[in-house]
Amino acid sequence: MNETNPVIECRNLTHYYGKKLVYENLNIVVPEGHIMGLLGKNGAGKSTTINILNGFLEPRAGKCLIYGEDTQNLSPETKKRIGYLIEGHIQYSFMNVHQIEKFYSGFYENWKRDAYWELINRLKITPKQHISTMSCGQRAQVALGLILAQDPDLLILDDFSLGLDPGYRRLFVDYMREYCKAENKTVFLTSHIIQDMERLIDDVIIMDYNRMLVQGPVKDFTDNFKGFSFDLDCADVEFTEPEAVNIEHINNHYEFYTYASEQDVKAVLERKGVTYHNFTRLSLTLEDAFIGLTGKY
Repeated sequence: MNETNPVIECRNLTHYYGKKLVYENLNIVVPEGHIMGLLGKNGAGKSTTINILNGFLEPRAGKCLIYGEDTQNLSPETKKRIGYLIEGHIQYSFMNVHQIEKFYSGFYENWKRDAYWELINRLKITPKQHISTMSCGQRAQVALGLILAQDPDLLILDDFSLGLDPGYRRLFVDYMREYCKAENKTVFLTSHIIQDMERLIDDVIIMDYNRMLVQGPVKDFTDNFKGFSFDLDCADVEFTEPEAVNIEHINNHYEFYTYASEQDVKAVLERKGVTYHNFTRLSLTLEDAFIGLTGKY
């Protein structure tokens, strides 16, 4: 990853809610032109990170920089370069699709109405449709179109696919990746739908409670992190070896998640003196690897 002149840089970020630690000494770098996805279970700190980046929340320690400026005190010039999508897709519900585009356009010097209307037309929303009559997914589409029309250099999107059905999600993800790569946009986003992230992002951050587990290119993670399944003759084998990143099992069927090789995993089983059957390497999507790394519960 090229970290020269990063668009986003979080240095030793630490935050608490009361006495509860969210994370400590978290470091994040997002290079220009990259699409970075932040993954983590509920409560792991995704929205906290987004709120610190937005300047809505001040960290207990450390700091975040966007284009070299502290997010707690961004200049108007830097704020103009950032497009935010807040979870919930808040809009002026009394306006229709045409009115809200006209209203927003007055606040942005470089407003690109074609970017808004291209997305709206692809998603078959009519210009006279009122926001108040829309589903959550349709409101999300309008919000995303308004952000693209702002033509920001950096997009920060919190749960960007909330409310979109599978077809619209696929359309939007493909459109977003094509648009951002063509325009050299930088994107930092979260989503609970990891299948969308896998099609969209270049780099991934995976957070667990109080710590970061992964930061780097998605391909490096999915190539290096592995899962193996096998059956044992007993159902109460404990694995404390360093090769075992996470173990899931139901009765005597085990799933062994690791960065180690197949040979290393078999060597672990042989050292433990257990008999195994049906040893298979699992084919992992990004979602499978995320669950394998962080655990199902």
